[in-house]
Amino acid sequence: MTTVAGWLALACLAVVAPASALLVWTDSRSPDTVQGKVATVWRTVGQTLRLGGEVGPPLRMVLSVLLALVSLLYVSTLVGLVTTAITDRLTELQRGQSTVVERGHSLVLGWSEQTPTLVAELLAAHAQRRNSAVVVLADRDKLDMERELRAVLTAVGGRRVRLLCRRGRPADPAALARVSPAAAGAVVVLPPDTPEADTQVVKTLLALRAVVGDASPVRVVAAVRQTRNVATARLAAGPGAVVLDVDGIAARTLVQCVLEPGLSRVLEDLLDFAGAELHVHRVPGLDGRTFADLRAACADACVVGLVRPDGSPLINPSPQTALGPGDAVVVLAEDETPPTWTAPPATPLQPTSYVKAAEAADIHTAPRRVLVLGWNRRGPEIVDGLARNGWEAVRETALPAPDPARRVLVLGGPDGHPDPDEHTLVTLLRLRAAERESDLRSPTVAELTDARHCPLAPTGPHTDLVVGGRLVGLLMAQVSQTVELAGAFDELFSPAGNAVRLRPATDYVPAGTEAPFATLVEAAGRQGATALGYLSGDSRIPLLNPPKTGTRRWSHEDTLIVVTTSGTLQPQEGPARPADTRVFP
Repeated sequence: MTTVAGWLALACLAVVAPASALLVWTDSRSPDTVQGKVATVWRTVGQTLRLGGEVGPPLRMVLSVLLALVSLLYVSTLVGLVTTAITDRLTELQRGQSTVVERGHSLVLGWSEQTPTLVAELLAAHAQRRNSAVVVLADRDKLDMERELRAVLTAVGGRRVRLLCRRGRPADPAALARVSPAAAGAVVVLPPDTPEADTQVVKTLLALRAVVGDASPVRVVAAVRQTRNVATARLAAGPGAVVLDVDGIAARTLVQCVLEPGLSRVLEDLLDFAGAELHVHRVPGLDGRTFADLRAACADACVVGLVRPDGSPLINPSPQTALGPGDAVVVLAEDETPPTWTAPPATPLQPTSYVKAAEAADIHTAPRRVLVLGWNRRGPEIVDGLARNGWEAVRETALPAPDPARRVLVLGGPDGHPDPDEHTLVTLLRLRAAERESDLRSPTVAELTDARHCPLAPTGPHTDLVVGGRLVGLLMAQVSQTVELAGAFDELFSPAGNAVRLRPATDYVPAGTEAPFATLVEAAGRQGATALGYLSGDSRIPLLNPPKTGTRRWSHEDTLIVVTTSGTLQPQEGPARPADTRVFP
């Protein structure tokens, strides 16, 4: 360093001294004597190199040079300190090591295939709020996380929401403290894509309790991949936390989609923040009104159920159920704005103008066969759920010939495979080739783990893709924003009770009837069902919470989306889950 500084000084003098002498000797205003010219050259060199430039006795000149060097050293050191501090700060920000000072933010701990879906939904949920943020803490490079989530941020138009990524182990209390979990509005814990995923979730939950403490708990939503670890995760999370069972939800969803073709798209629309989703409202002045009255009085939303003061849900309760003090109303609406409670006129129906739901349900009671291609740890629970609904599940190793009278379920796997979707994509490709040769179609439900593989899947109008990870991510986002919905979704995904079903519109009104959607809401209510929307003709795009006014002609091709207890039963809890352990708290 000293050698470089010396050579730099000599190089500067070699340039500055001759140039200064040339300036002085060519200046008409310079002194006439040689001594005066030399003194002027010295002043020019000193001012250029900040060496003082004083003339006179040698001691004076040496002292001026010393002071100039001290001044230069001070300024250089100060500039170096400032530069180093800025560089360290930028490096800290680049590595994701800085402290988050936001309050009320949504905090995502961990990284998995659900992270982009979850972050996108949280950004959409925060879009209408001021000064909101979504923070992600994972043991990954900060730039890699931002690069992967940049497309998500652009897609949801998150200009009003800050997305902050920080690097660190979610199970490390020091790393957790940097993202301010105690000040977060909600904390979501994701299982990583590793064999010990559930163990990492439990350790993260324990670290979170150590940082936040039990005196001021935060809203926590976590997920574990295997059902047997739900109880352990709930103990680690503490009271009030919501723990989701990824395998259980995926298995029950696959059973529902096999029995209700086309249901997967409806569930996704119901769970995401685009369009209509579930909201909880406490509306003064409605105490004593029955559920049937509330359903008819809500003009711009669909009343789905009630939430009691203790948090217990009543989804699609009896029409005579009354709203009590402290009860909340669960509605399907476009946003968080309270709905309008003015009853729209409904076209009266004659008692014989529609088919009773019990009679319509009898059509679906005949035993049927499902061919299962592929196998994974969710297979036994799926087979059990199908059997309890009167369906025979047959495992096949060879590709069957297409048969419209039977349905096909393609499972991902096997367990431990680096790309579980590989088997699903190859099997779907072979099924489509066989269908083209025979010109026959088998209704097919296929399981995928990564939503990015959906565009690659060779599907048709008769194929449903169920991305279990995406559904869990959507569900976690919904519950993290409204914890009271945990009980509602628990019932919708529970082994028994109410669930989302697809029923022909002609089960409720005669074919060719011109009536508004409000009329079908009333007709479904008379048969113990709650209407949420409909599928028009052969359209695969569901219309949730459509306008209740404005008539349309209902045909045999139209499908009504309802919540009802009739039809599908769900897989029974396996022995690995204790009898008193629910999927949601």
